[in-house]
Amino acid sequence: MTQLTKQNSPESGTEQLYNTTSYTVNKFVWKWQNQPVNAVYETGGEGKPVLLLPAFSTVSTRSEMKGIAELLAPQFQVTTLDWIGFGESDRLALDYRPEIYHQFLQDFVKSVFNTPVTIIAAGHAAGYAMQLAVSQPGVFAKIILVAPTWRGPLSAMGVSQKFSGMVRDVVRSPLLGQLLYKLNTAPAFLKFMYRRHVYHNPASLTKDFIQQKYQITQKPGARFAPAAFVTGNLDPVRIREDFLCWFQPLPAPLTIVISEEAPPNSKGEMEVLAKLPGVQIQRVSGSLGVHEEYPAAVVAAIESFLRDII
Repeated sequence: MTQLTKQNSPESGTEQLYNTTSYTVNKFVWKWQNQPVNAVYETGGEGKPVLLLPAFSTVSTRSEMKGIAELLAPQFQVTTLDWIGFGESDRLALDYRPEIYHQFLQDFVKSVFNTPVTIIAAGHAAGYAMQLAVSQPGVFAKIILVAPTWRGPLSAMGVSQKFSGMVRDVVRSPLLGQLLYKLNTAPAFLKFMYRRHVYHNPASLTKDFIQQKYQITQKPGARFAPAAFVTGNLDPVRIREDFLCWFQPLPAPLTIVISEEAPPNSKGEMEVLAKLPGVQIQRVSGSLGVHEEYPAAVVAAIESFLRDII
């Protein structure tokens, strides 16, 4: 396996955790305001590098990108990442906000890759990928956004920032916050949300699938970063115009995968991007979790766009 990992400074670096026959699991050691934060990522395959970023959600984890990673690994070196505060990465009680994730992604890419990387970002990860592409020209060879969003659930519902902040503070509180988080991560509620916003085929939402998602929510410190996402505190911008500014001019060749059955508000935002000059568009059946539910359809849609970087 060709490794593209390196250490740049005492402030950040990588550490191998374990190997299997097909991939290597690593720990990215990062610091935020002198506090160490460990992020877990894995790399498999050989070829030019592709970075896969999962969508932010209460159940966000790099495993939702596994289907795409396995399909790309025969031709590319594929890296999948757990965002800090999610998945197997540290879930510290930080005040999670955009500047943390902007800096984290910038440092991760700088530390792990020594050549321009193609990035595939799902959902809310789109804004963070675009901000880095604009602020660090040449860092990405190509950009693929899958069902991109920029507003969290409460923001999309039109809830005020003041009220959202109150909700976030309550969820972060020791007792009431734990109770509210428990109610919003109960298996029945997770299944309801998946059927409404995330998956297109209800038959995919088996008992085992929902139980796996539930387990993701039960790790120590699990409520802090999801609370920030749900209440809009991880929205990379506050208004659409600021989001669109990252697309004009395009910082790199870019294609967007629009999920045809996404919720109306979310799909409407995707259609706005579809009208921008230079943006390539692919459409696939699915909702906001199309990257996990239908990985083969997503890979088929982006195959020609990826072909000339092999």
